[in-house]
Amino acid sequence: MKLDILVFGAHPDDAELGAGGTIAKEIANGKRVGIVDLTRGELGTRGTAEIRDKESTKAAVILGVTVRENLEFADGFFTNDREHQLEIIRMVRKYQPEIVLCNSIDDRHIDHGKGSKLVSDACFLSGLVKIDTKEDGAENWQQPWRPKLVYHYIQWKNLEPDFVVDISGFISKKTEAILAYSSQFFDPNSDEPETPISSKNFIDSINYRARDLGRLVGVDYAEGFTVERYIAVDNLDKLI
Repeated sequence: MKLDILVFGAHPDDAELGAGGTIAKEIANGKRVGIVDLTRGELGTRGTAEIRDKESTKAAVILGVTVRENLEFADGFFTNDREHQLEIIRMVRKYQPEIVLCNSIDDRHIDHGKGSKLVSDACFLSGLVKIDTKEDGAENWQQPWRPKLVYHYIQWKNLEPDFVVDISGFISKKTEAILAYSSQFFDPNSDEPETPISSKNFIDSINYRARDLGRLVGVDYAEGFTVERYIAVDNLDKLI
């Protein structure tokens, strides 16, 4: 099953928070998009892994992604080593995306930076012909595949984006997908402990951060991304 875009997140809800509007917009434009969560978020202060499994499924339906998988790496303790790289390589070769989106290169949560580097490294290794992989249960070896582009979405820290995507018209879909994770975010009736993302201010920040990025480029809402190498446009008319 070939996808146009494959989005990786260290935890369920990372993809929605960092790139939910872009995902929704690309799907509306006819692109096939998948999400791969590295962990089940089992170390999260609120909720459980089982609850977050259900929430991530609900969010995937809201966004309309083609597929969502979870690699069940150890939350907080996965590393950028051969074993974990091979699992990412299998996903990249399985879905053969042209574009990969992944975690922020630097962030408050240690898994975000780790996940970012892990996915980026694996995307390069996935193109090497002397690395052999098979899908689980498959008889045939996978073919090498290297995505054309790897972009990093922005999360907790206000990193300077290299480019932004106009998500005007998709902020509501992004917010709806995020709020599918009801165990994690603001609920005045919840008895769960408070966390940095469970406040009303955090929920409000989803809107005002997107609105501010949009303001800077002359649109209503936008999401920012960073890159590891130059990006190119066919001509100046492609810029907005």
